[in-house]
Amino acid sequence: MAQLNDDCFVIGDALTPAAEALTRLEQTIQPVADAETILLRAATGRVLARDIISAHDVPPHDNAAVDGYAVYFDDLNTDGETRLPLIGRATAGHPMTGPAAAGAAIRIFTGAAILPEADGTAPDTVFMQEDCKDDGSHVVVPSGIYRGANKRARGEDVRAGDTILETGHRLRPQDVGLAAAIGQTHLEVYRRLKVAVFSTGDEVFEPGASLPPGGIYDANRFTIAGLVESLGCEVNDLGILADDRSTVTDALREAAGHHDVLLTSGGVSVGEEDHVKAAVEDLGQLHFWRLAIRPGRPIAFGQINQVPFVGLPGNPVAVMVTFLRFARPMILRLGGCRDVTPQHYRVRAAFNYRKKPGRREWLRARLVRTEEGTLTAEKYSSDGAGVLSSAVFADGLIEVAEDVTELKTGSYVEFLPFNEMMR
Repeated sequence: MAQLNDDCFVIGDALTPAAEALTRLEQTIQPVADAETILLRAATGRVLARDIISAHDVPPHDNAAVDGYAVYFDDLNTDGETRLPLIGRATAGHPMTGPAAAGAAIRIFTGAAILPEADGTAPDTVFMQEDCKDDGSHVVVPSGIYRGANKRARGEDVRAGDTILETGHRLRPQDVGLAAAIGQTHLEVYRRLKVAVFSTGDEVFEPGASLPPGGIYDANRFTIAGLVESLGCEVNDLGILADDRSTVTDALREAAGHHDVLLTSGGVSVGEEDHVKAAVEDLGQLHFWRLAIRPGRPIAFGQINQVPFVGLPGNPVAVMVTFLRFARPMILRLGGCRDVTPQHYRVRAAFNYRKKPGRREWLRARLVRTEEGTLTAEKYSSDGAGVLSSAVFADGLIEVAEDVTELKTGSYVEFLPFNEMMR
């Protein structure tokens, strides 16, 4: 397994713009996962560790795109119908075995191969059957068709020697299908990252437990675990660690020996009971990132035996936002993924909003279609970083740049759908 540089998380003490922090992650994080070869059937969601180069043309031969009749274009009358003798029949998987000579037509079906003659010539145009008249021995075809109509050319999808998928690409179902189309049975991919997720705090309890006065249920750990799993990683839930320095230190030391990333939320500030900070510093190093963002200004990045540690904020919405915008690209890059930037979409705001200059903000919003059919973004009524129900309401985040101080109803905003970032 590769290792990270000791200084990969070093950043200045001043408030750092979001774009600068993302650039830092892009420039310093390299894949740490080893490669493995897996069956094609299991490849969806995995990250390619080697370019896929086709050894074949796809399709491997010219073929018919419709049911109909294959002819030589040069045999056709330019000013009226053409009557041609039928000399054969070709279906998908069963090409015509005899000669397909000029001056005749072949009854052909979708997907059937159009094979060349010994001299290299072959029918080059296909008529749709509903446009033709077939009396059993001859077919009458209309005028007005163009050369090559309704014919799929050999290699029009993929040419032998083409690189069809590149290293670092996270495989979608259509990518796996294309690999199958060139005959691949196995693919070399990066191993799934193993990520440990845990919570700390004597006030934090498992859902379903009886809550004492001052107790709360642990929501963040479940949110984080789900977000990590959506990226194709293996999650190990370490549960809730007590507010005890030796307990936290021992758990982190053990986890660092068996995982690629360690993730938590809260517990990394400078209070007497914030033992995560002290434990990480005992075992490795910790760097606080004070970002010019809202929600979630403080984030802790560190390393324990070269294993990255991320301490997300404690408020549940801040956990989601900082994970999606900062921890997500880091984890994807560690796992070998090349393109980690989610797509933004421009939609119109259905609300008014003011903010301070100099910081980037993310607002929870859902998309609503107007009577005219256009999409508008409707903001949740509360902007509190502890209001997790706002994220349930939302379809995604509106990203408001540092230099924007006011949004008005009808103005364009940048919308990041959750489904762009949770995959």
